[in-house]
Amino acid sequence: MLSMAPGHTDRIFDISWDVYQPNKLVSCGVKHIKFWSLCGNALTPKRGVFGKTGDLQTILCLACARDELTYSGALNGDIYVWKGINLIRTIQGAHTAGIFSMNACEEGFATGGRDGCIRLWDLTFKPITVIDLRETDQGYKGLSVRSVCWRGDHILVGTQDSEIFEIVVHERNKPFLIMQGHCEGELWALAVHPTKPLAVTGSDDRSVRIWSLVDHALIARCNMEEPIRCAAVNVDGIHLALGMKDGSFTVLRVRDMTEVVHIKDRKEAIHELKYSPDGTYLAVGCNDSSVDIYGVSQRYKKFGECVGSLSFITHLDWSSDSRYLQTNDGNGKRLFYRMPGGKEVTNKEEIKGVHWASWTCVSGLEVNGIWPKYSDISDINSVDGNYTGQVLVTADDYGIVKLFRYPCLRKGAKFKKYIGHSAHVTNVRWSHDYQWVISIGGADHSVFQWKFIPERKLKDALHIAPQENLADSNSDESDSDLSDVPELDSEIEQETQLTYRRQVYTEDLPQLKEQYKEKQKSGTSKRRERAPGNSIRLHFVHGYRGYDCRSNLFYTQIGEIVYHVAAVGVIYNRQQNTQRFYLGHDDDILCLAIHPVKDYVATGQVGRDPSVHIWDTETIKPLSILKGYHQYGVCAVDFSADGKRLASVGIDDSHTIVLWDWKKGEKLSIARGSKDKIFVVKMNPYVPDKLITAGIKHMKFWRRAGGGLIGRKGYVGTPGKNDTMMCAVYGWTEEMAFSGTSTGDVCIWRDIFLVKTVKAHDGPVFSMHALEKGFVTGGKDGVVALWDDSFERCLKTYAIKRAALAPGSKGLLLEDNPSIRAISLGHGHLLVGTKNGEILEVDKSGPITLLVQGHMEGEVWGLATHPYLPICATVSDDKTLRIWDLSPSHCMLAVRKLKKGGRCCCFSPDGKALAVGLNDGSFLMANADTLEDLVSFHHRKDIISDIRFSPGSGKYLAVASHDSFIDIYNVMSSKRVGTCKGATSYITHIDWDVRGKLLQVNTGAKEQLFFEAPRGKKQTIPSGEVEKIGWASWTSVLGLCCEGIWPVIGEVTDVTASCLTSDKTVLATGDDLGFVKLFRYPAKGKFGKFKRYVAHSTHVTNVRWTFDDSMLVTLGGTDMSLMVWTNEMEGYREKRPCDSEESDIDSEEDGGYDSDVTRENEISYTIRALSTNIRPVFGIKPHLQQKEPSVDERPPVSRAPPQPVKLQTNNVGKKKRPIEDLVLELVFGYRGRDCRNNVHYLNDGDDIIYHTASVGILHNIATGTQSFYQEHNDDILCLTVNQHPKFINIVATGQVGDSADMSATAPSIHIWDAVNKQTLSILRCYHSKGVCSVSFSATGKLLLSVGLDPEHTITIWRWQEGAKVASRAGHNQRIFVAEFRPDSDSQFVSVGVKHVKFWTLAGRALLSKKGLLSTLQDARMQTMLAVAFGANNLTFTGTISGDVCVWKDHILCRIVAKAHNGPVFAMYTTLRDGLIVTGGKERPSKEGGAVKLWDQELRRCRAFRLETGQVADCVRSVCRGKGKILVGTRNAEIIEVGEKNAACNVLVNGHVDGPIWGLATHPSRDFFLSAAEDGTVRLWDIADKKMLNKVNLGHAARTVCYSPEGDMVAIGMKNGEFIILLVSSLKIWGKKRDRRCAIHDIRFSPDSRFLAVGSSENSVDFYDLTLGPTLNRISYCKDIPSFVIQMDFSADSRHLQVSTGCYKRHVYEVPSGKHLMDQAAIDRITWATWTSILGDEVMGIWSRHAEKADVTCACVSHSGISLVTGDDFGMVKLFDFPCPEKFAKHKRFLGHSPHVTNIRFTSGDRHVISAGGDDCSLFVWKCVHMPH
Repeated sequence: MLSMAPGHTDRIFDISWDVYQPNKLVSCGVKHIKFWSLCGNALTPKRGVFGKTGDLQTILCLACARDELTYSGALNGDIYVWKGINLIRTIQGAHTAGIFSMNACEEGFATGGRDGCIRLWDLTFKPITVIDLRETDQGYKGLSVRSVCWRGDHILVGTQDSEIFEIVVHERNKPFLIMQGHCEGELWALAVHPTKPLAVTGSDDRSVRIWSLVDHALIARCNMEEPIRCAAVNVDGIHLALGMKDGSFTVLRVRDMTEVVHIKDRKEAIHELKYSPDGTYLAVGCNDSSVDIYGVSQRYKKFGECVGSLSFITHLDWSSDSRYLQTNDGNGKRLFYRMPGGKEVTNKEEIKGVHWASWTCVSGLEVNGIWPKYSDISDINSVDGNYTGQVLVTADDYGIVKLFRYPCLRKGAKFKKYIGHSAHVTNVRWSHDYQWVISIGGADHSVFQWKFIPERKLKDALHIAPQENLADSNSDESDSDLSDVPELDSEIEQETQLTYRRQVYTEDLPQLKEQYKEKQKSGTSKRRERAPGNSIRLHFVHGYRGYDCRSNLFYTQIGEIVYHVAAVGVIYNRQQNTQRFYLGHDDDILCLAIHPVKDYVATGQVGRDPSVHIWDTETIKPLSILKGYHQYGVCAVDFSADGKRLASVGIDDSHTIVLWDWKKGEKLSIARGSKDKIFVVKMNPYVPDKLITAGIKHMKFWRRAGGGLIGRKGYVGTPGKNDTMMCAVYGWTEEMAFSGTSTGDVCIWRDIFLVKTVKAHDGPVFSMHALEKGFVTGGKDGVVALWDDSFERCLKTYAIKRAALAPGSKGLLLEDNPSIRAISLGHGHLLVGTKNGEILEVDKSGPITLLVQGHMEGEVWGLATHPYLPICATVSDDKTLRIWDLSPSHCMLAVRKLKKGGRCCCFSPDGKALAVGLNDGSFLMANADTLEDLVSFHHRKDIISDIRFSPGSGKYLAVASHDSFIDIYNVMSSKRVGTCKGATSYITHIDWDVRGKLLQVNTGAKEQLFFEAPRGKKQTIPSGEVEKIGWASWTSVLGLCCEGIWPVIGEVTDVTASCLTSDKTVLATGDDLGFVKLFRYPAKGKFGKFKRYVAHSTHVTNVRWTFDDSMLVTLGGTDMSLMVWTNEMEGYREKRPCDSEESDIDSEEDGGYDSDVTRENEISYTIRALSTNIRPVFGIKPHLQQKEPSVDERPPVSRAPPQPVKLQTNNVGKKKRPIEDLVLELVFGYRGRDCRNNVHYLNDGDDIIYHTASVGILHNIATGTQSFYQEHNDDILCLTVNQHPKFINIVATGQVGDSADMSATAPSIHIWDAVNKQTLSILRCYHSKGVCSVSFSATGKLLLSVGLDPEHTITIWRWQEGAKVASRAGHNQRIFVAEFRPDSDSQFVSVGVKHVKFWTLAGRALLSKKGLLSTLQDARMQTMLAVAFGANNLTFTGTISGDVCVWKDHILCRIVAKAHNGPVFAMYTTLRDGLIVTGGKERPSKEGGAVKLWDQELRRCRAFRLETGQVADCVRSVCRGKGKILVGTRNAEIIEVGEKNAACNVLVNGHVDGPIWGLATHPSRDFFLSAAEDGTVRLWDIADKKMLNKVNLGHAARTVCYSPEGDMVAIGMKNGEFIILLVSSLKIWGKKRDRRCAIHDIRFSPDSRFLAVGSSENSVDFYDLTLGPTLNRISYCKDIPSFVIQMDFSADSRHLQVSTGCYKRHVYEVPSGKHLMDQAAIDRITWATWTSILGDEVMGIWSRHAEKADVTCACVSHSGISLVTGDDFGMVKLFDFPCPEKFAKHKRFLGHSPHVTNIRFTSGDRHVISAGGDDCSLFVWKCVHMPH
């Protein structure tokens, strides 16, 4: 999917691509038309502007033309013509009613409407001609055109009544009828003519129609008075009876459709009627539950009625002798009546021999099979039996027509199904000669005619018409008992029973962990134990998955062998007997395929959303990971012959088949495979779009069709005999295929037909492989057979027998002729995999070498390591005891079959004896060398779960069983000497102490108990003492010493085994999720830190260290594998490509604290549309207040003097010119407070690019001029520049957004050209809340983005196409930055709160590794803030503490301590020379500086001081150009630092903290002042584009004002103080604090005499400036209802207007402060300035959408005719002044973040300045005046 967007709130009727403009489309519908542009993945609409040209109304259709013209048809019959998005003209009355269709062609346009007319127009939409269809010979009243198509001189027309006409222009009044059908209303009536190929239908549209089945044409039509519900034709074909909805029926003559009779005896609808076979009677069934019988020859006189039913009559059938009638009713009852009287027959015997003339009933023994087995639904509407063909056809509510055998007696019979109708199929009938089936659709008004192909002709027919069998492809088998299918082979039966569902999937773990963490927040205050220094590495795996997989064993090109077991892909080198491992999977691998050309392998696994990994056998790196379309697991994969595509099959209920382009990771096609299990998928080597699947009763041939696959069943010839296929291959042409069945045959197919079968094996054929000249097969019989190329002759067979084993074998064959599951050829050998888990190599001459083996099917639990040799013993439920060599030979030394399976074993301390506990409660002791029995006992009934010799001499043997006892035996005397009792549950683990006196016991109820040997007396030992006792071994999982091994999600998973090294430092554990973990011992305290390893798939049942701790041996319960790991001591880490290690470092410790980091982490970004009041205003909004009528409504003509002007204007002499537009010219501000890495050089360092609010700014360093990117509709949070030379000056910016619903308020990323500001792509993204980091890849083609959503999603885009490549949750806490490695398109690193992750993009999957700290002492995970890169895979991350961590791959290799004194916020890697710039938070000092330049390795550095005069510098962004470093700071400054002379040049200034409340423009010059929360007042010069001066006041400032002459400045503070400065010297002239709360506005009177000070204490104070700087208050205004917002003096300085926080405006006298109430007097005042947002004169500035948000500020121009406002949405709006009408017209200008706090015109109305609340920025807009 490329793009989606919400279309409209109401119905959309038409949509069209504009073929003349790329990426443009138009949609229209109820009261709207929208013009869409597609850019990236964003569809952006603009609503069509109807304006004054036409009424707003519903648009039904449209067509696009050249020059941005769009023509559209409206509901009233007009045509609306659009240019761009504006309506430019209307063509009125083009039609007299709605225009439904418009079609564009080369000559022009055709329109069709409800008035039945077609109009043709030329290319400029001038009329050519009209064709009125109602006036033609086919026309009728009410004809309505729904569709029209014009090509050349032919016009196609579709009407509302299901007709299609073709009109030839020069014979326009003779339209040719191509197609017709019934019109609106349900269609129920259907009858067939008894002797001719005719069908009759009748519908609620009141028409009855007769159709010819030969000519496929309507031959007669007649309109009745009433809707028709049923029909019947008499045997002689003369009379046609029609049952009506009103309870009447009418009989017509078929010949001329004239009426014979019309009878109305009933009130409810007649639903069924039928003539008797002898033609004498008509039975009429009504919805009031009765059937009436009429005599035909007696002019339809009523003869009788049948009244047995209690519900409406649904079906009737006559007996062949016309003596009986059977009925079905709505209750599903079947009743019988004697004819013609209508007496009910209750005696079943009487009915037994009756032969029915027709069968249309849905209930009855003969049609039981049409109903499913286990449901009693009544959704079959109609049936009709074909006695001669012995078939039955049914019609149901799901639009399906089905074909059954007739009779079908057993429920759930098999059928074939045919699709075509859309909803209910209401009726179905055979034609008189059974050649055709007619079916009718209730709601689709259509009549379908199907051809019947009898079985004997089917084969020929298929050759003629292959399209027929497509419908067949949907005929799912029904669920009847398959009597004719052979019994499944036991092995296959077993395999189909396997379920791969898990209670908990590995993918669920992170989520579960979070849930449990929430619950346990309180308990984990203790500092957790560190992870151990040792690590283990997988060394060798004994085992191969053969018991339920097939064809999963291959040679690579260099002769290594690749296969899988558990969750490991294994590459085995048979010369060196070594293995390498692919460890990317996290659960069972179920299938494996090898690439035809390269040594790539595809493996599919189990999982909730299971993945297929494609990996390289040489590097063992994943190339691509495919997921998202399967469920539960992937059971088969296959590469195409060219290796570009991959097919995979899932184990979900419909065994979904997916075809992939695996390199891109894209799904090409998907289809449901089959209800039953599919074993194999094979792609056609000659045609990449074809494939076959084979499985249980299933062989299908598929062809790709777009995004789907069309499958055709293999055609066997004898129906019902669908064999189970176990394997399949293609032959030497694209048509030939071969499959092996479960009965031992090989089937040979051509196209989809079975050509012949060859007996190949005794029992199922499990594997098959195509060679250059022939085939090789393998079966359950243990024979490998070589065949010629047509399966004519078997050339040679090899039996897998022990006798043939060669001396070099790495083990022993358990039995002769094991079942063969995989065969592969290569390198002069046959490679064979068996069900028993063996891999054998067969030489062409006969000898067999065993390479690898593992246990057979059944869980493996028992494991023991030898006391002084590198060997171990295992015992399993497969009833074998095996001894394995762990030294270099890696082979099975001995094996012995047992009479029962076993669960535990143990070597005696001298290594001579081996004790084995069996599942029936017995145990035996065997000679450890020969495995012969020494002695055995059987004292218990339940499983023996653990068995242990006492240490030292091995005097005692402790035997624990599942019936909760431990027996102690004396080994020498072979007697039981004691029993330990007292456990409440089965015993899981036992350990002896060193003296052989004490037993430690774990039970299934999680008890830890102690017993004394030999008697077994129970002891109580305090938990603290347990670890002081010297234990001979430790396999316990309970107690204080191992509290830490239980995971956070302990409720979901058990720790099943543990084992302690002999030096007592490292405890290894195995658990139910397949993890092997290492902990430091003792693991005290909850949730210890660990290292974990994934290789086993589910339960790890046992773990044991070898005698010298050099190796760890682990057993997988259900994966039957024995894994050998080597122990690597601390500090010894060789670098290796695949390391499954992952340590658990989500530590509870905090990652450090810094105020700036916390602010950035916790900031909540609101989108503009949701912003609310910045001021705590209350009351009724102005536009909702009731207006009080003015007393002084003057008469129109009056002698009174004219009204004075509202506003004193100061450019009087000139012609007043209104302002028509504002253009952004300058922005003072930069977003450094919570964003970073957002200042960059462009154009060789001439320009810089950065952002503030929602604008991207390109700033020229030399001139200071700026240009802007203004396409964002909300705040920009991040910015990056594409470094690739192909994409020069390309910038990406990410913005704030709402929820990720792809609408206009969704977060988005814009990619644009910095020079011409063209948008190249917009990516709407699923990062709800906003995008906080973006980064381009090395080639520049990929873009990485990080979201602020709770998962902190990371997404990769191909930005040019707008395509999302991959996306994944990043981390549960904030990610600050993610950056691509500068040399890569697939590797990137993300850093954040206690987080650093190293990512790889594989196909469409993102793989991550957490940074590993374990190599450095006491390194802990801190909050990481920045990232940079070095050569050879080095990564540098800056931390909150000022350190820089250096990583090699994903392992921490050193720490640059205190690279800065405070957090390292920014790092930059120079691509040119690899030097790295860092920026942090520092106090300037002699040697230190907030910016440092480092060498490539981060060893030496040079510090630079920023001469800003701040106490501490906080750098948020660094970038390096030619000899210059560009720095962005938290204080909104952008500074350029010279590398040579360290000189600083400040390029950009801004306020540090907002809101900027105060704004004042100089009375005569282009200067202005701003005052903000950051405690500064700044003076700005517009002409020089810079800050001239700033004054630090020490407190937050709220308002500022110039005196009329511009020589003084008054500043109001947040703490209630105000200050007056002299402009010339910036000295304080006077200051005063009479109030405690913030001063909101301060004003000089126009005569410079008074100063008015308005505060939030609901007051305005007056001061007389002529009395000098003492500033004593002379008076104040009374009864101000709320806090003051703005104030304005009148021109004569005698009045003051005050707007207040309750939406009321008051006027006071100056200086008395008296409240002026007289409205007439107020109306006569001329104001010096107008900044009020209240008052009738500005009523129009309040918008409709201001429920939560307000207009915050306003200013009228000096000319007095324009008005600008700022509001809480961040918009600047331009109105005419005055604007008393509500919702006045205006222009709006975007750019600010939410809350514009103040706005002013500069002198001469040259500019407008607006001040931002959230964005701390000042925007300077140039005023564009209207020309004279």
